[in-house]
Amino acid sequence: MKLLVITSEPITADHLRDAVGSDAADDAEVLVIAPALHESALRFWLSDADEAIARAQSVQRESVDQLDSEGIAAKGDTGESEPLAAIADTLQGFPADRVALFIHPASEQSYRENITAEEIEERFGLPVTVTEIGG
Repeated sequence: MKLLVITSEPITADHLRDAVGSDAADDAEVLVIAPALHESALRFWLSDADEAIARAQSVQRESVDQLDSEGIAAKGDTGESEPLAAIADTLQGFPADRVALFIHPASEQSYRENITAEEIEERFGLPVTVTEIGG
């Protein structure tokens, strides 16, 4: 199974196993994408992307390192600041069978982070698991 992980915070193998189940996580080909989320609409519209990109690179690198060290082979990359666009771009070269989405609780979400499983399922026809993760 190909598992696409979209995350705004570093995740561990335990996070992934809790979200999709141990068997699915341990047997999957995992690709971690960290969208370059902006803290606010103002930063997004002013195209102040450097900080968002640096944060996304750190999130994906730390997630891949954690997963690899805990027995889940993973690769990673950064994605567009719009999570749905990041998913669409990624699916062009990584035909995932399932999506695991890790987002902040509503009160802590970054600009455009408030996507739902229904939006992803409707647009891409893939099963989705959404898990809140602390900031």
